[in-house]
Amino acid sequence: MRYSSIPSAQLVVQHCKAKKIKNIVISPGSRNAPLTIDFSEDPYFKCFSIVDERSAAFFALGIAQQLHEPVAVVCTSGSALLNYYPAVAEAFYSGIPLVVISADRPVYKIDVGDGQTIRQDNVFDRHIGYSANLKQDVSHAVHRVEKYMPQWLSGKNIETVQQEIQAYNNNELNTVLNVALQVKLPVHINVPFEEPLYDTITEPTVKAESISEIGKEGAQTVHLKAYADIWNSSKQKMVLVGVNPPNAVEQAFLDVLATDPSVIVLTETTSNLHHPNFFKSIDSIVAPIEKSNETEELFEKLQPQILLTFGGLVVSKKIKAFLREYKPQHHWHVDEIKAFNTFFSLTHHFKINIDYFLADFVNFIEPQPSNYFDYWNNRRVQYEAKREAYIKDIPFSDMLAFDFILKSIPENYQVQLANSSTVRYAQLFDLDSSLEIFCNRGTSGIDGSTSTAVGAAYYKETPTLLITGDISFFYDSNGLWNNYIRPDFRIIIINNDGGGIFRILPGQEETENFATFFETTHDKNVEHLSSQFGFEHMLVNDVTSLEVRLNEFYKLSDKPKILEVHTPRFLNNKILLGYFDFISSE
Repeated sequence: MRYSSIPSAQLVVQHCKAKKIKNIVISPGSRNAPLTIDFSEDPYFKCFSIVDERSAAFFALGIAQQLHEPVAVVCTSGSALLNYYPAVAEAFYSGIPLVVISADRPVYKIDVGDGQTIRQDNVFDRHIGYSANLKQDVSHAVHRVEKYMPQWLSGKNIETVQQEIQAYNNNELNTVLNVALQVKLPVHINVPFEEPLYDTITEPTVKAESISEIGKEGAQTVHLKAYADIWNSSKQKMVLVGVNPPNAVEQAFLDVLATDPSVIVLTETTSNLHHPNFFKSIDSIVAPIEKSNETEELFEKLQPQILLTFGGLVVSKKIKAFLREYKPQHHWHVDEIKAFNTFFSLTHHFKINIDYFLADFVNFIEPQPSNYFDYWNNRRVQYEAKREAYIKDIPFSDMLAFDFILKSIPENYQVQLANSSTVRYAQLFDLDSSLEIFCNRGTSGIDGSTSTAVGAAYYKETPTLLITGDISFFYDSNGLWNNYIRPDFRIIIINNDGGGIFRILPGQEETENFATFFETTHDKNVEHLSSQFGFEHMLVNDVTSLEVRLNEFYKLSDKPKILEVHTPRFLNNKILLGYFDFISSE
């Protein structure tokens, strides 16, 4: 086996191995050659090669999302590193341990006019769990160190200074990787390398001193009896769940909440929780209230005394607006690490795993007599019936296409949703409980949906379906530029010739400026991109062809498939807005 001759490169790789960070996504470059050599030569690591750094970072994020463990991305110096930022921000707000490892130029070559040199240290400062800026070895390229930075030696011999540097780097690497492992946040390791970069040796010259703990406090001991007493004295309790991984909560605990007449449980498609009594389309409850002549009275009737939340960020803007205006007396959030004050009413953060919390909490709570659930459940039954009636009567459009698509997905698929219109349409429908639903809701950007889905699919035992919009797909088309796409990978693209979500937002006008700068209309399809990246392509633009193609789409094949669904640009927004009018009518 070969090793880089540069000690700091050896240390980084040894620490990753000691911390069991196995998956390494490398973007080709020269400055990161020492890292690439050590990672790719060691059979312990599974190394991926992805050219586009933005795509590479989201690909790694998808793997980490599924394996619930850190995944590393490795890049060369300069602007390459900045392309990781969208995925770093997503990982920061989604609590995903992405490990960014960047090769850097020597500090004495920064800001002197050298190529591909930028200020890489602490570049992710506001969206990172920890930044480790390693020190440059002095035992490598000694003559350059003596020439450009003689003060580093300060009269000491090289061996002594190198030992001090290695001790510092060891400490930083332990700290940064333990943050990724224990705090579940992205981290950054910046490693300066002087040339030569490609020299190798047959035995490592350094040994990592790996430390497992960072002095993190254990799980919070929570005394729940006093909170349960408050809960039991309240007649209106709302449980609201944001992004949640599948199988994260014991169903028996959810059943207790679902059968309490004083509790309503609001979930989203990304919550991955299921019970017949759960309210799965939040906007379909709130929108009719907004349009009612008795808005204030109904909102007061819906207003919870206690709001219990867990999971990640919430999609529904309507429920956020409601709870910010009609605040609960108590808002409790359950999460081991963080609690967002989304509704400006947070009163307590339980720093504990939700399953552990509920395991204790349900022992103290008792169902309370109340008509809270019954009243709102009756309204839910009414809108569900109206939804079915409305869909039967609408022409081909985004909404009708989503109805057909979501009903067509085979059991046990992993479904990755793009942001903007895609995830919002999905909230309006019931999905099979065997499906596992994911979406990058940390920053809610469209920039890495395809890359994330491809990474998430890699280790998954069951097939993966990505549902995306045309703008999101084109924006991240480099997500298909790799050799890791499985033949059972499927993509459905809703192509409505632009950013259709802007047509449903308040204030939009049918003007040239709106079409150009907001909706960004186009006349592109994805046939040529499909061919270029080795996908089988299907195009439909009506209900009949959609039904026929969906019957073929999920069948086993030698190549992955793209189904492009072309919908009428000028009709989609009218049908969606008409839906809320229809279910709001008396």
